[in-house]
Amino acid sequence: MTKDKNFHLISLGCAKNTVDSESIAQILGNNGYISTLEATDASVIIVNTCGFIGPAKEESYQVLQELAEGKSPDQLLIAAGCLTQRYGAEVVDRVPGIDGVLGTRRWMDIMSLVTKLREGTHPETLYHLPTEAITVGKDEGNILRVSTTGPSAYIKIADGCRRPCAFCAIPEIKGTLVSRPIEAILNEARVLRDQGVREIILIAQDSTDYGNDLGLKNGLAHLLKELTKSVPDVDWLRILYAYPGYVTDKLIDIMASETQILPYLDMPLQHADPLTLRRMKRPANMDWVYKTLEKMKTAMPNLALRTTFIVGYPGETEAEFQQLMNFVKEIRFDRVGAFTFSFEPGTTSEPLGDPVPEEVKQERQKRLMTLQQGISLENNQSLIEQTLDVLIEGHGEIDDSDEMISIGRSYRDAPEIDGMVFVEGQPPVGEIVPVKINGAMTYDLTGHIETSNQTIFFSEE
Repeated sequence: MTKDKNFHLISLGCAKNTVDSESIAQILGNNGYISTLEATDASVIIVNTCGFIGPAKEESYQVLQELAEGKSPDQLLIAAGCLTQRYGAEVVDRVPGIDGVLGTRRWMDIMSLVTKLREGTHPETLYHLPTEAITVGKDEGNILRVSTTGPSAYIKIADGCRRPCAFCAIPEIKGTLVSRPIEAILNEARVLRDQGVREIILIAQDSTDYGNDLGLKNGLAHLLKELTKSVPDVDWLRILYAYPGYVTDKLIDIMASETQILPYLDMPLQHADPLTLRRMKRPANMDWVYKTLEKMKTAMPNLALRTTFIVGYPGETEAEFQQLMNFVKEIRFDRVGAFTFSFEPGTTSEPLGDPVPEEVKQERQKRLMTLQQGISLENNQSLIEQTLDVLIEGHGEIDDSDEMISIGRSYRDAPEIDGMVFVEGQPPVGEIVPVKINGAMTYDLTGHIETSNQTIFFSEE
Protein backbone atom coordinates (compact mmCIF):
# COMPACT_ATOMS: atom_id res chain seq x y z
CA MET A 1 0.00 0.00 0.00
CA THR A 2 1.37 3.37 -1.00
CA LYS A 3 1.80 5.89 1.76
CA ASP A 4 1.93 8.94 -0.54
CA LYS A 5 -1.43 10.18 0.73
CA ASN A 6 -1.32 8.86 4.28
CA PHE A 7 -0.99 11.19 7.24
CA HIS A 8 -0.23 10.64 10.89
CA LEU A 9 -1.42 13.29 13.35
CA ILE A 10 -0.51 13.58 17.03
CA SER A 11 -2.52 16.00 19.17
CA LEU A 12 -1.02 17.26 22.42
CA GLY A 13 -2.54 19.45 25.12
CA CYS A 14 -6.14 20.30 25.87
CA ALA A 15 -9.50 19.50 24.29
CA LYS A 16 -9.41 22.84 22.47
CA ASN A 17 -6.27 21.64 20.71
CA THR A 18 -7.95 18.34 19.92
CA VAL A 19 -10.72 20.19 18.09
CA ASP A 20 -8.11 21.95 15.95
CA SER A 21 -6.47 18.59 15.24
CA GLU A 22 -9.78 17.07 14.16
CA SER A 23 -10.35 20.05 11.86
CA ILE A 24 -6.92 19.59 10.28
CA ALA A 25 -7.68 15.90 9.79
CA GLN A 26 -10.99 16.75 8.11
CA ILE A 27 -9.24 19.02 5.61
CA LEU A 28 -6.66 16.37 4.78
CA GLY A 29 -9.39 13.75 4.43
CA ASN A 30 -11.36 15.99 2.10
CA ASN A 31 -8.27 16.15 -0.10
CA GLY A 32 -7.84 12.40 -0.39
CA TYR A 33 -5.49 11.79 2.53
CA ILE A 34 -6.01 8.81 4.83
CA SER A 35 -5.17 8.78 8.54
CA THR A 36 -2.78 6.10 9.72
CA LEU A 37 -2.01 4.93 13.25
CA GLU A 38 1.73 4.56 12.64
CA ALA A 39 4.06 7.41 11.72
CA THR A 40 6.14 5.04 9.61
CA ASP A 41 3.15 4.48 7.30
CA ALA A 42 2.60 8.18 6.60
CA SER A 43 4.02 10.57 4.05
CA VAL A 44 2.94 13.55 6.16
CA ILE A 45 3.45 13.62 9.93
CA ILE A 46 1.83 16.43 11.90
CA VAL A 47 2.25 17.24 15.58
CA ASN A 48 -0.28 19.71 16.95
CA THR A 49 1.80 20.98 19.84
CA CYS A 50 1.06 22.59 23.19
CA GLY A 51 3.24 25.43 24.45
CA PHE A 52 1.12 26.86 27.25
CA ILE A 53 3.45 26.09 30.17
CA GLY A 54 6.91 24.61 30.62
CA PRO A 55 6.06 20.90 31.05
CA ALA A 56 3.72 20.93 28.01
CA LYS A 57 6.40 22.71 25.98
CA GLU A 58 8.99 20.07 26.85
CA GLU A 59 6.60 17.24 25.97
CA SER A 60 6.03 18.82 22.55
CA TYR A 61 9.76 19.13 21.95
CA GLN A 62 10.31 15.51 22.97
CA VAL A 63 7.66 14.19 20.56
CA LEU A 64 8.98 16.33 17.70
CA GLN A 65 12.56 15.25 18.39
CA GLU A 66 11.68 11.55 18.32
CA LEU A 67 9.78 11.90 15.06
CA ALA A 68 12.47 14.05 13.44
CA GLU A 69 15.15 11.49 14.29
CA GLY A 70 13.07 8.57 13.01
CA LYS A 71 11.56 9.96 9.82
CA SER A 72 12.73 8.93 6.37
CA PRO A 73 13.86 11.41 3.67
CA ASP A 74 10.56 11.09 1.81
CA GLN A 75 8.44 11.97 4.85
CA LEU A 76 7.33 15.49 5.77
CA LEU A 77 7.26 16.55 9.42
CA ILE A 78 5.02 19.53 10.23
CA ALA A 79 5.01 21.19 13.63
CA ALA A 80 1.67 22.91 14.25
CA GLY A 81 -0.14 24.56 17.11
CA CYS A 82 0.66 26.61 20.18
CA LEU A 83 4.38 25.90 20.52
CA THR A 84 5.13 26.92 16.95
CA GLN A 85 2.91 30.00 17.02
CA ARG A 86 4.65 31.17 20.16
CA TYR A 87 8.28 30.30 19.40
CA GLY A 88 8.47 30.04 15.60
CA ALA A 89 12.03 29.54 14.36
CA GLU A 90 13.21 28.59 17.85
CA VAL A 91 11.35 25.30 17.47
CA VAL A 92 13.22 24.42 14.28
CA ASP A 93 16.55 25.49 15.79
CA ARG A 94 15.98 23.07 18.64
CA VAL A 95 14.55 20.26 16.47
CA PRO A 96 16.32 20.09 13.10
CA GLY A 97 14.38 18.00 10.61
CA ILE A 98 11.08 19.86 10.80
CA ASP A 99 9.94 20.59 7.25
CA GLY A 100 7.01 22.91 7.89
CA VAL A 101 5.65 25.11 10.66
CA LEU A 102 1.93 25.93 11.00
CA GLY A 103 0.63 28.21 13.75
CA THR A 104 -2.67 28.26 15.58
CA ARG A 105 -4.34 31.09 13.72
CA ARG A 106 -4.52 29.57 10.23
CA TRP A 107 -4.95 25.85 10.83
CA MET A 108 -7.22 25.76 7.76
CA ASP A 109 -4.16 26.38 5.52
CA ILE A 110 -2.72 22.90 6.15
CA MET A 111 -3.21 21.73 2.56
CA SER A 112 -1.56 24.84 1.16
CA LEU A 113 1.49 24.15 3.33
CA VAL A 114 1.59 20.46 2.42
CA THR A 115 1.31 21.28 -1.31
CA LYS A 116 4.17 23.76 -1.16
CA LEU A 117 6.35 21.33 0.74
CA ARG A 118 5.62 18.58 -1.77
CA GLU A 119 6.70 20.82 -4.61
CA GLY A 120 10.19 20.42 -3.23
CA THR A 121 11.31 23.86 -4.29
CA HIS A 122 12.03 25.08 -0.78
CA PRO A 123 15.27 23.70 0.71
CA GLU A 124 14.56 25.38 4.04
CA THR A 125 11.73 24.99 6.50
CA LEU A 126 8.49 26.68 5.41
CA TYR A 127 6.80 28.88 8.01
CA HIS A 128 3.12 29.76 8.05
CA LEU A 129 2.66 31.94 11.12
CA PRO A 130 0.37 34.88 10.34
CA THR A 131 -0.35 37.13 13.28
CA GLU A 132 -3.97 37.88 12.39
CA ALA A 133 -6.46 35.48 13.97
CA ILE A 134 -8.93 34.88 11.14
CA THR A 135 -10.53 31.60 12.11
CA VAL A 136 -14.25 31.84 11.46
CA GLY A 137 -16.80 32.20 8.70
CA LYS A 138 -15.65 31.57 5.16
CA ASP A 139 -12.16 30.61 6.30
CA GLU A 140 -13.52 27.51 8.03
CA GLY A 141 -15.35 26.31 4.96
CA ASN A 142 -17.49 23.28 5.74
CA ILE A 143 -15.13 22.01 8.42
CA LEU A 144 -16.79 21.00 11.67
CA ARG A 145 -15.08 22.53 14.71
CA VAL A 146 -15.76 19.50 16.85
CA SER A 147 -14.04 16.55 18.44
CA THR A 148 -15.99 13.40 19.24
CA THR A 149 -15.06 10.79 21.83
CA GLY A 150 -17.61 8.01 22.08
CA PRO A 151 -21.01 9.41 23.10
CA SER A 152 -19.59 12.86 23.93
CA ALA A 153 -18.32 15.66 21.72
CA TYR A 154 -16.69 19.06 22.10
CA ILE A 155 -17.71 22.10 20.07
CA LYS A 156 -15.30 25.03 20.00
CA ILE A 157 -17.48 28.14 20.20
CA ALA A 158 -14.68 30.71 20.11
CA ASP A 159 -10.92 31.03 19.94
CA GLY A 160 -8.49 33.45 21.50
CA CYS A 161 -8.81 35.56 24.62
CA ARG A 162 -8.89 39.24 25.52
CA ARG A 163 -8.31 38.83 29.27
CA PRO A 164 -5.13 40.36 30.80
CA CYS A 165 -4.04 37.47 33.08
CA ALA A 166 -0.37 38.11 33.82
CA PHE A 167 0.72 34.46 33.87
CA CYS A 168 -0.99 33.42 30.64
CA ALA A 169 0.43 33.31 27.11
CA ILE A 170 -2.86 32.49 25.37
CA PRO A 171 -3.46 35.99 23.95
CA GLU A 172 0.06 35.87 22.51
CA ILE A 173 -0.51 32.41 21.06
CA LYS A 174 -4.13 32.62 19.94
CA GLY A 175 -4.78 36.33 19.58
CA THR A 176 -7.85 38.10 20.86
CA LEU A 177 -11.35 36.64 21.14
CA VAL A 178 -12.93 35.49 17.88
CA SER A 179 -16.43 34.07 18.36
CA ARG A 180 -17.93 31.68 15.85
CA PRO A 181 -21.32 32.39 14.27
CA ILE A 182 -24.23 30.94 16.22
CA GLU A 183 -25.68 29.21 13.16
CA ALA A 184 -22.40 27.35 12.53
CA ILE A 185 -22.46 26.08 16.13
CA LEU A 186 -26.11 25.07 15.92
CA ASN A 187 -25.45 23.21 12.67
CA GLU A 188 -22.60 21.30 14.29
CA ALA A 189 -24.83 20.42 17.23
CA ARG A 190 -27.43 19.02 14.82
CA VAL A 191 -24.79 16.98 12.99
CA LEU A 192 -23.53 15.56 16.29
CA ARG A 193 -27.11 14.81 17.36
CA ASP A 194 -27.68 12.90 14.13
CA GLN A 195 -24.50 10.92 14.80
CA GLY A 196 -25.90 9.76 18.13
CA VAL A 197 -23.92 12.03 20.45
CA ARG A 198 -25.55 12.23 23.89
CA GLU A 199 -23.39 15.00 25.44
CA ILE A 200 -22.17 18.24 23.86
CA ILE A 201 -19.44 20.18 25.67
CA LEU A 202 -18.95 23.84 24.81
CA ILE A 203 -15.35 25.00 25.00
CA ALA A 204 -13.33 28.16 24.40
CA GLN A 205 -10.47 29.89 26.15
CA ASP A 206 -13.21 31.88 27.90
CA SER A 207 -16.68 30.54 27.18
CA THR A 208 -18.39 33.33 29.14
CA ASP A 209 -16.95 35.92 26.73
CA TYR A 210 -18.66 34.27 23.77
CA GLY A 211 -20.31 36.79 21.44
CA ASN A 212 -18.67 39.92 22.83
CA ASP A 213 -17.00 40.59 19.48
CA LEU A 214 -20.32 39.88 17.72
CA GLY A 215 -22.07 42.59 19.71
CA LEU A 216 -23.98 40.10 21.84
CA LYS A 217 -24.75 40.79 25.48
CA ASN A 218 -24.97 37.60 27.55
CA GLY A 219 -23.79 35.75 24.45
CA LEU A 220 -23.26 32.40 26.16
CA ALA A 221 -26.74 32.44 27.69
CA HIS A 222 -28.18 33.34 24.28
CA LEU A 223 -26.24 30.52 22.60
CA LEU A 224 -27.41 28.01 25.20
CA LYS A 225 -31.02 29.03 24.70
CA GLU A 226 -30.69 28.56 20.94
CA LEU A 227 -29.05 25.17 21.45
CA THR A 228 -31.88 23.92 23.63
CA LYS A 229 -34.33 24.88 20.88
CA SER A 230 -32.19 23.50 18.04
CA VAL A 231 -31.23 20.15 19.60
CA PRO A 232 -33.77 19.43 22.35
CA ASP A 233 -33.03 15.72 21.96
CA VAL A 234 -29.36 15.98 22.95
CA ASP A 235 -29.41 14.85 26.56
CA TRP A 236 -26.57 16.83 28.11
CA LEU A 237 -25.06 20.25 27.43
CA ARG A 238 -21.96 21.04 29.49
CA ILE A 239 -20.03 24.32 29.88
CA LEU A 240 -16.27 24.51 30.47
CA TYR A 241 -13.96 27.45 31.22
CA ALA A 242 -16.08 30.24 32.68
CA TYR A 243 -14.36 33.46 33.75
CA PRO A 244 -14.95 34.98 37.20
CA GLY A 245 -17.11 38.08 37.04
CA TYR A 246 -18.86 37.01 33.84
CA VAL A 247 -21.18 34.32 35.20
CA THR A 248 -24.26 36.49 34.85
CA ASP A 249 -27.68 36.16 36.40
CA LYS A 250 -29.05 35.35 32.95
CA LEU A 251 -26.55 32.52 32.55
CA ILE A 252 -27.45 31.15 35.97
CA ASP A 253 -31.16 31.37 35.15
CA ILE A 254 -30.89 29.41 31.92
CA MET A 255 -28.65 26.78 33.50
CA ALA A 256 -31.22 26.32 36.26
CA SER A 257 -34.29 26.32 34.02
CA GLU A 258 -33.16 24.08 31.13
CA THR A 259 -32.72 20.47 32.20
CA GLN A 260 -30.48 19.74 29.21
CA ILE A 261 -27.85 22.11 30.61
CA LEU A 262 -25.99 20.23 33.31
CA PRO A 263 -25.68 21.81 36.75
CA TYR A 264 -21.91 21.77 36.34
CA LEU A 265 -19.53 24.67 35.93
CA ASP A 266 -15.78 24.84 35.48
CA MET A 267 -14.71 28.31 36.64
CA PRO A 268 -10.92 28.61 37.05
CA LEU A 269 -10.46 31.05 39.96
CA GLN A 270 -6.63 30.68 40.12
CA HIS A 271 -6.42 31.97 43.71
CA ALA A 272 -8.48 33.34 46.61
CA ASP A 273 -6.23 36.00 48.09
CA PRO A 274 -6.99 39.47 46.65
CA LEU A 275 -3.34 40.56 46.72
CA THR A 276 -2.24 37.50 44.78
CA LEU A 277 -5.11 37.92 42.33
CA ARG A 278 -4.16 41.54 41.68
CA ARG A 279 -0.57 40.50 40.91
CA MET A 280 -2.06 37.91 38.56
CA LYS A 281 -4.19 40.65 36.94
CA ARG A 282 -7.24 38.53 37.70
CA PRO A 283 -10.61 39.60 39.15
CA ALA A 284 -9.90 40.18 42.84
CA ASN A 285 -13.42 40.87 44.10
CA MET A 286 -13.91 37.85 46.34
CA ASP A 287 -17.24 39.25 47.52
CA TRP A 288 -18.51 38.71 43.96
CA VAL A 289 -17.23 35.14 44.05
CA TYR A 290 -19.03 34.33 47.29
CA LYS A 291 -22.28 35.96 46.17
CA THR A 292 -22.23 34.33 42.73
CA LEU A 293 -21.49 30.87 44.09
CA GLU A 294 -24.36 31.33 46.55
CA LYS A 295 -26.69 32.39 43.72
CA MET A 296 -25.72 29.34 41.70
CA LYS A 297 -26.16 26.92 44.57
CA THR A 298 -29.54 28.43 45.43
CA ALA A 299 -30.70 28.10 41.82
CA MET A 300 -29.08 24.66 41.37
CA PRO A 301 -28.80 22.80 44.69
CA ASN A 302 -27.02 19.90 43.00
CA LEU A 303 -24.46 22.14 41.30
CA ALA A 304 -21.06 20.52 40.72
CA LEU A 305 -18.25 23.07 40.84
CA ARG A 306 -14.80 22.63 39.35
CA THR A 307 -11.99 25.15 39.63
CA THR A 308 -8.22 25.42 39.26
CA PHE A 309 -5.63 27.20 41.37
CA ILE A 310 -2.02 28.27 40.89
CA VAL A 311 0.29 27.99 43.90
CA GLY A 312 3.71 29.56 44.22
CA TYR A 313 2.86 32.62 42.14
CA PRO A 314 5.53 35.34 42.51
CA GLY A 315 5.10 37.08 45.84
CA GLU A 316 2.74 34.47 47.30
CA THR A 317 3.32 34.51 51.05
CA GLU A 318 2.41 31.76 53.47
CA ALA A 319 -0.43 33.96 54.68
CA GLU A 320 -1.76 34.37 51.13
CA PHE A 321 -1.54 30.65 50.56
CA GLN A 322 -3.37 30.03 53.83
CA GLN A 323 -6.13 32.32 52.60
CA LEU A 324 -6.50 30.00 49.61
CA MET A 325 -6.61 26.96 51.88
CA ASN A 326 -9.30 28.56 54.04
CA PHE A 327 -11.35 29.40 50.95
CA VAL A 328 -11.19 25.80 49.70
CA LYS A 329 -12.25 24.53 53.13
CA GLU A 330 -15.21 26.89 53.14
CA ILE A 331 -16.52 26.43 49.59
CA ARG A 332 -15.87 22.66 49.39
CA PHE A 333 -15.49 22.43 45.61
CA ASP A 334 -16.38 19.14 43.99
CA ARG A 335 -13.32 19.20 41.73
CA VAL A 336 -10.04 21.10 42.04
CA GLY A 337 -6.93 21.17 39.90
CA ALA A 338 -3.80 22.67 41.46
CA PHE A 339 -0.74 23.71 39.49
CA THR A 340 2.59 25.15 40.50
CA PHE A 341 3.47 28.48 38.91
CA SER A 342 5.34 28.10 35.61
CA PHE A 343 7.55 31.04 34.69
CA GLU A 344 6.72 32.01 31.12
CA PRO A 345 8.88 34.55 29.29
CA GLY A 346 6.87 37.05 27.30
CA THR A 347 3.93 37.16 29.70
CA THR A 348 3.27 40.28 31.74
CA SER A 349 4.31 38.41 34.89
CA GLU A 350 7.87 38.07 33.54
CA PRO A 351 9.19 41.12 35.48
CA LEU A 352 8.07 39.44 38.71
CA GLY A 353 10.51 36.61 38.06
CA ASP A 354 10.12 33.24 39.75
CA PRO A 355 11.11 33.90 43.36
CA VAL A 356 9.16 31.18 45.18
CA PRO A 357 11.47 28.15 45.56
CA GLU A 358 10.38 25.03 43.71
CA GLU A 359 10.29 22.98 46.90
CA VAL A 360 7.89 25.53 48.44
CA LYS A 361 5.66 25.35 45.36
CA GLN A 362 5.57 21.56 45.49
CA GLU A 363 4.88 21.50 49.23
CA ARG A 364 1.98 23.96 48.86
CA GLN A 365 0.52 22.02 45.97
CA LYS A 366 0.67 18.83 48.04
CA ARG A 367 -1.02 20.50 51.02
CA LEU A 368 -3.77 21.93 48.86
CA MET A 369 -4.47 18.66 47.07
CA THR A 370 -4.40 16.69 50.33
CA LEU A 371 -7.05 19.06 51.70
CA GLN A 372 -9.13 18.77 48.53
CA GLN A 373 -8.88 14.98 48.44
CA GLY A 374 -10.53 14.82 51.85
CA ILE A 375 -13.29 17.19 50.72
CA SER A 376 -13.79 15.27 47.49
CA LEU A 377 -14.09 11.97 49.37
CA GLU A 378 -16.66 13.43 51.77
CA ASN A 379 -18.64 14.94 48.89
CA ASN A 380 -18.64 11.56 47.14
CA GLN A 381 -19.64 9.71 50.30
CA SER A 382 -22.66 11.98 50.64
CA LEU A 383 -23.93 10.53 47.35
CA ILE A 384 -24.16 6.96 48.62
CA GLU A 385 -27.74 5.64 48.34
CA GLN A 386 -28.60 8.39 45.88
CA THR A 387 -29.35 7.74 42.21
CA LEU A 388 -27.48 9.52 39.43
CA ASP A 389 -27.89 9.34 35.68
CA VAL A 390 -24.70 7.89 34.21
CA LEU A 391 -23.52 8.04 30.61
CA ILE A 392 -21.92 4.68 29.81
CA GLU A 393 -18.58 4.96 27.98
CA GLY A 394 -17.10 1.47 28.08
CA HIS A 395 -16.82 -1.95 29.70
CA GLY A 396 -14.09 -3.85 31.51
CA GLU A 397 -13.23 -6.78 33.77
CA ILE A 398 -12.65 -6.62 37.53
CA ASP A 399 -9.12 -7.71 38.50
CA ASP A 400 -8.69 -10.32 35.77
CA SER A 401 -11.94 -12.03 36.79
CA ASP A 402 -14.86 -12.87 34.56
CA GLU A 403 -17.01 -10.27 36.30
CA MET A 404 -17.75 -7.35 33.99
CA ILE A 405 -18.39 -3.75 34.92
CA SER A 406 -19.26 -0.65 32.95
CA ILE A 407 -17.49 2.69 33.14
CA GLY A 408 -19.31 5.96 32.82
CA ARG A 409 -19.74 9.52 34.03
CA SER A 410 -22.44 11.42 35.85
CA TYR A 411 -23.32 15.08 35.36
CA ARG A 412 -20.63 15.82 37.98
CA ASP A 413 -17.84 14.53 35.75
CA ALA A 414 -16.41 16.17 32.64
CA PRO A 415 -14.46 13.82 30.33
CA GLU A 416 -10.80 13.16 31.17
CA ILE A 417 -10.50 15.73 33.96
CA ASP A 418 -12.99 14.46 36.56
CA GLY A 419 -14.00 11.15 38.09
CA MET A 420 -15.74 8.03 36.83
CA VAL A 421 -18.67 5.89 37.92
CA PHE A 422 -18.09 2.13 37.89
CA VAL A 423 -21.35 0.32 37.29
CA GLU A 424 -22.21 -3.34 37.81
CA GLY A 425 -23.35 -5.02 34.59
CA GLN A 426 -23.05 -4.11 30.92
CA PRO A 427 -25.57 -1.55 29.68
CA PRO A 428 -24.81 -0.48 26.10
CA VAL A 429 -22.14 2.13 25.48
CA GLY A 430 -23.82 5.47 24.85
CA GLU A 431 -26.82 4.74 27.07
CA ILE A 432 -27.71 6.99 30.00
CA VAL A 433 -28.85 4.79 32.89
CA PRO A 434 -29.98 5.52 36.47
CA VAL A 435 -27.33 4.22 38.86
CA LYS A 436 -27.78 3.86 42.60
CA ILE A 437 -24.48 4.76 44.24
CA ASN A 438 -23.20 2.16 46.72
CA GLY A 439 -19.54 3.13 47.11
CA ALA A 440 -17.33 6.20 47.09
CA MET A 441 -13.61 6.80 46.53
CA THR A 442 -11.66 10.05 46.47
CA TYR A 443 -12.58 10.82 42.89
CA ASP A 444 -14.75 7.93 41.67
CA LEU A 445 -18.05 6.28 42.55
CA THR A 446 -19.44 2.75 42.28
CA GLY A 447 -23.03 1.66 41.87
CA HIS A 448 -25.62 -0.61 40.31
CA ILE A 449 -28.40 0.13 37.86
CA GLU A 450 -31.54 1.30 39.61
CA THR A 451 -34.48 -0.86 38.63
CA SER A 452 -37.06 1.87 39.31
CA ASN A 453 -37.36 4.83 36.98
CA GLN A 454 -37.10 7.33 39.80
CA THR A 455 -33.93 9.41 39.95
CA ILE A 456 -32.85 12.41 41.98
CA PHE A 457 -30.59 13.71 39.22
CA PHE A 458 -32.13 17.17 39.42
CA SER A 459 -33.74 16.97 42.85
CA GLU A 460 -33.89 20.18 44.87
CA GLU A 461 -33.57 18.83 48.36
